[in-house]
Amino acid sequence: VQPEESGGGFVQPGGSLTLSCQVSEYTFRYFTIGWFRQGPGKERDGVACISSSSTHYDESVKGRFSISRDHVKKAIVLEMTNLQPNDTATYYCATDVVVPISGARWFVGTQNSWGRGTPVTVSS
Repeated sequence: VQPEESGGGFVQPGGSLTLSCQVSEYTFRYFTIGWFRQGPGKERDGVACISSSSTHYDESVKGRFSISRDHVKKAIVLEMTNLQPNDTATYYCATDVVVPISGARWFVGTQNSWGRGTPVTVSS
């Protein structure tokens, strides 16, 4: 089942936005779910992810982004603050996210599903 994303939009530098990703109850319970982003001309990279026991953030967003689980809606919420122009990208919700302990790039497992993506534009 494809994750359903909401949120995103246009904001000025220093502003805030919130993204939400709704998934099935099974996915919510058993998989690490997170957000990747892909800017113009760039690769798709992991931003933040969360499981039932841990959270992970890319260094570029630590202290500015916060990921949480909404147990009622079975959704993953990404609160983004102090947004900057280099945060401009299409943000994709992903299930079955894998964060290597080696510090290598995040990737997705065999049970992965991607959302359609939601654009975030930060500009003055």
